[in-house]
Amino acid sequence: MKKSPELRRLFALARPEAKVLAAGTVALLVTSGLSLAYPLLVKEIIDGVLGGEGRKAVDQAAGLLVVLFFIGGVFTAARSYLFTVAGERVVARLRQTLYSSLISQEIGFFDEHRTGELINRLSSDTTVLQNTVTVNLSMLLRYALMSVGALSILAWTSWRLTLVMLAVVPGVVVGARFYGQALRRVSKQFQDALARSTEVAEETLGGIRTVRAFAREEAEGERYASAVEESFQLARKRAKIGALFGGGATFFGYGAIALVLWYGGVLLARGDMTMGELSAFLLYTFTVAVSLGALAGLWNDFMKALGSTERVFELMDRAPGVSSGDKTLPAVQGGLRFEGVNFHYPTRPDDPVLTAVDLELAPGEVVALVGPSGSGKSTIASLLSRFYDPDTGRVLLDGVPYDELDVDWLRRQVGVVSQEPILFATTIAENIRYGRPGASDADVHDAARAANAFDFVSGFPEGFSTLVGERGVRLSGGQKQRVAIARALLKDPRILVLDEATSALDAESEHLVQEALGRLMQGRTTLVIAHRLSTVQEADRVLVLDRGSVVQQGSHGDLVGAEGLYRQLVQRQLQGATPA
Repeated sequence: MKKSPELRRLFALARPEAKVLAAGTVALLVTSGLSLAYPLLVKEIIDGVLGGEGRKAVDQAAGLLVVLFFIGGVFTAARSYLFTVAGERVVARLRQTLYSSLISQEIGFFDEHRTGELINRLSSDTTVLQNTVTVNLSMLLRYALMSVGALSILAWTSWRLTLVMLAVVPGVVVGARFYGQALRRVSKQFQDALARSTEVAEETLGGIRTVRAFAREEAEGERYASAVEESFQLARKRAKIGALFGGGATFFGYGAIALVLWYGGVLLARGDMTMGELSAFLLYTFTVAVSLGALAGLWNDFMKALGSTERVFELMDRAPGVSSGDKTLPAVQGGLRFEGVNFHYPTRPDDPVLTAVDLELAPGEVVALVGPSGSGKSTIASLLSRFYDPDTGRVLLDGVPYDELDVDWLRRQVGVVSQEPILFATTIAENIRYGRPGASDADVHDAARAANAFDFVSGFPEGFSTLVGERGVRLSGGQKQRVAIARALLKDPRILVLDEATSALDAESEHLVQEALGRLMQGRTTLVIAHRLSTVQEADRVLVLDRGSVVQQGSHGDLVGAEGLYRQLVQRQLQGATPA
């Protein structure tokens, strides 16, 4: 049977552990050889008793059996330990490689794949592979060697009886082929269904406050139950396929033993075989039957693993959609230019977001980007960070196209402060230091002072060692925003993107954050996405977007005095702020 390329790759993962696996294989050969010696000693005991050789021969054979059992136990423990440790290392390496592949994908990839699905790949799928490259690999070699060795001894003992026993093998082989194909297909479907249930759990637990606010616990419980039920039905189908094959394999195995008993009895009656030889033959037949049964179970596990292997290797082999250039600039001035940029999101190919956008930001200039919701403001911010590449057109930094620049270097030049900053579930100091991992405590404290965060952080019992909770849930909106600003200050980027950075704050928090943002913006090319008039008025220039195109640009005063969309937006905001 042609070996699956996925299976070859799966076993190739074990190559770095070759020395450990080689030692385990030696232990495996010893235990397999000892297992094949037991029936011969049983033959000597039976023939010795029936042949009248006396107690001494029996005692010697039995004593040798005990010695062999002890040696077998020692080498079995060594085999199990070596293969398990090697396999655990293989799986750990697989998870690291898969995570590195996932984390390097472009943002569009994460738009198409839900977080729960990817987490399931890292956890559930790699767990399924774990036994395949650990204990199962050891067992495969062990039972394969025992099957070949036992069959060789059987053929040497009585080739006629061996042929009778092997008459059932073709039926098992054909059944195993169809069984493996069906099980592999269903196992892949099961892992997909399990991923969907993980997605539901991750989504609802991550948004538990929204669930609780709308009293949707029961409905979400039913949605999760539905997803779990789908995976259960596939698991039941998989169990049915396995049960049918296992039952059939058991029938053929015991059928072979029945044939051996029948024909062996005939040979014994004719004097062509001794009772010890028949007993040894039966023990070897049991060895073959047990080994083939174990191999059938391993085949089951390998087919399950292949369903997961396809999914894991598919992600590991995926090349990021945003490729990196190799250029860096010795000194970044901060000039940015969009030239004829057209763009749509990968998940919405028929919905253009930006159309023929041309804009320019001079070094050190503060440009405000305004427009109705959905006009493309945040998309421009994403393109500046090169989270996406334009469909056509190009973005340039100091006259150099983005796709020629080293992407990691480029992103280190761009700092982003968003409306809802993401903090990690660690300390305040570590969240600020995320902007520059090697920063000293003094640098962290200076950044916190500049971001108006030092006073409130110092007021916590644990100070900068305070844990912020998942996504910063233990901090207020204004506090999270100031920690994010401190993080951006410590990063010290040449280009700054402020995406609705104050729109969700109360007046007092907004004042503190605006003051901190003012310090952050000094000397940096800044793109400000904002609705609030106070933010826009302070910009050097205002760009007005509508339906993915720049429709107006100029100073706040010039645009307010001219007919157009900007004046309408300002009037609506002023009317909304006027008491009824």
